[in-house]
Amino acid sequence: MAGIFRKQRDRRQDAVAVRFEAVGLRYGSGPEIFTDIDFSLPSGSFHFLTGASGAGKSSLLSLLYLAQRPTRGSITLFGQEVTSVHRQELPAVRRRIGVVFQDFRLLDHLSALDNVALPLRVAGVSEEEIRRHVPELLSWVGLREQMNARPPTLSGGQKQRIAIARAVISRPDLLLADEPTGNVDDRIATRLLHLFIELNKLGTTVLIATHSEGLIQRFRFPRLHLDGGGLAIVDPVTEEVRALVGAESTPIGREPRP
Repeated sequence: MAGIFRKQRDRRQDAVAVRFEAVGLRYGSGPEIFTDIDFSLPSGSFHFLTGASGAGKSSLLSLLYLAQRPTRGSITLFGQEVTSVHRQELPAVRRRIGVVFQDFRLLDHLSALDNVALPLRVAGVSEEEIRRHVPELLSWVGLREQMNARPPTLSGGQKQRIAIARAVISRPDLLLADEPTGNVDDRIATRLLHLFIELNKLGTTVLIATHSEGLIQRFRFPRLHLDGGGLAIVDPVTEEVRALVGAESTPIGREPRP
């Protein structure tokens, strides 16, 4: 399966891909979404992101893909502190991040193939290489017959798979996915999780926001749990809050409610 991903030049891997230090976030004069959260994700790790609706899962992801800055605190990605860098420096960091948006964010005037190929073309990849890798990945996610279709003609589940293929095609260093299996059946959801796992085996750090208890129970990865403005790391076996073994992470905030 690893052959469906485009091979990249080896990059220097930092021991920690993500670090939050005393991060707070509020919108306008409203209540705080996050209150001094601290955690770190080792490079090459795989985590679920959980919490009740409104707990801040999408907000946390938006901080990670640099769509907004925190109200206070420090965020470090790939060894670079990003909360105070100049905006001109952000695109280079963003190119190392793949994002699966909950609302897909596909370009309606482009075919499925061209939507998936977009990050490769932006990176200057040759058309020969694009034609070798993109159709193979679209076939693997079950869209062989829809390669030339445009998003307005496709179902929500089909658009979601295009968005996933676009996010993973360039083998990003960090993959963020916001409810990536919310519009597909259990069989496709399982297949997509295996796609993320294979990408993780190649070194990508993966964080998946999900409400699916079925996926959480079947794929026993540690999870970051948001609750009441705090964040805790939950052991996949005992369901107890714990620090990640071998990481600098520490559980913080409030423990998940029973």
